[in-house]
Amino acid sequence: MKKQLDIKKLFLLNLPYILMGLFATNFGEVWRLAVGADASAKMLSFFSTLPVALQSFWPSLHPLDLLVGICCCGALRLAVYLKSKNAKKYRHGMEYGSARWGTHEDIAPYIDPVFQNNVILTKTESLTMNSRPKDPKTARNKNVLVIGGSGSGKTRFWLKPNLMQMHSSYVVTDPKGTILVECGKMLQRGTPKLGKDGKPMKDKRGKVIYEPYRIKVLNTINFKKSMHYNPFAYLHSEKDILKLVTTLIANTKGEGKAGDDFWVKAETLLYCALIGYIHYEAPVEEQNFSTLIEFINAMEVREDDEEFKNPVDLMFDALEAEKPNHFAVRQYKKYKLAAGVVCSKRLLNQVVGKSLRTHNLKS
Repeated sequence: MKKQLDIKKLFLLNLPYILMGLFATNFGEVWRLAVGADASAKMLSFFSTLPVALQSFWPSLHPLDLLVGICCCGALRLAVYLKSKNAKKYRHGMEYGSARWGTHEDIAPYIDPVFQNNVILTKTESLTMNSRPKDPKTARNKNVLVIGGSGSGKTRFWLKPNLMQMHSSYVVTDPKGTILVECGKMLQRGTPKLGKDGKPMKDKRGKVIYEPYRIKVLNTINFKKSMHYNPFAYLHSEKDILKLVTTLIANTKGEGKAGDDFWVKAETLLYCALIGYIHYEAPVEEQNFSTLIEFINAMEVREDDEEFKNPVDLMFDALEAEKPNHFAVRQYKKYKLAAGVVCSKRLLNQVVGKSLRTHNLKS
């Protein structure tokens, strides 16, 4: 029965093309009956014979006329098919934009059974933090974009509830400084340590054991309330020293055009020498920018006395006598050779000015 319905539907859909093909047999008959020796004469005869042939709507059953009708029918069907392929897709029987509100059953596969293991989206919707859920189809990107004006509740209703989940490590931008004050104690206490049964573990006294967070604060406004970064703690080779010096010069050159390349090279040699001495010879507690600034401040230069040696010169002389091939000694000798006595004062003034900009970096 179903097959009969499909054949009937197919026949009805193609009936117009069949009728047009039968009608087109008349054009084949006109062309066949047209008189002429060549195509141009035959075309003139075609138009004069056409009204006579169209007086009757009955199709011509001559083989050549039927071939013309089949070709016209196929061409028309092909044109309609190509047109339909590029047509817009309509959802007939539905309103335009027939989306519906999701239900709890729709979001349920994306929620972790353990509430603490979710990113909270709304009061009833969450998203599991598990990157490999049981059903791979439910794996989703964990990025969330929250857009709202000032005072709309982005921090109060989204950020803080997700911080309270305490299931991950967090990097929080806190321009107002309120999040640290309001959530710091909670993170410092941490989350209960769970046992194999999924329940909080307790000590011998019956108190819940917590796993505290390590809170690190970078405060660029008040450095007294900020953790400090000491690049000297990450120096392990001469290559690391050169990287530190290059970064230091690039970030303290200020605005405007770059200076003469000669001064940059001399400054690089001086920094390499001083930082190399601090890294290899100074005690661990003195390996910081404070010591570097003290060295620079102690580098007095007297233009009227070329034989004068400041405390830093004497320090490097003593090191050279003990370790002539020391990295810092080699860099300092190159600096003295490049800078010379006359230009040393100008270079030191330039370096001292830059050292003041790095004062906040000291550990």
